[in-house]
Amino acid sequence: MVQTGETSIDELKVQIKRLNSKAGQMKMDLHDLAEGLPTNYQNLMEFAAQTHEIYRHLDELKQQLKKLEQEK
Repeated sequence: MVQTGETSIDELKVQIKRLNSKAGQMKMDLHDLAEGLPTNYQNLMEFAAQTHEIYRHLDELKQQLKKLEQEK
């Protein structure tokens, strides 16, 4: 359920901020893993998938926020 109003917008902004921080850290970790190849190559696909998922979720939240702000 998506709420309308200022509270849900503020909540989304907090979620986006937290997720953006986590996404940035995962991006740096993925970069470090890639630089160290072929060491730990076994972890590359799983870690890349996790990084992809967090960025997909972040994009979804940003689109939700944009929609709510337009409706306001």
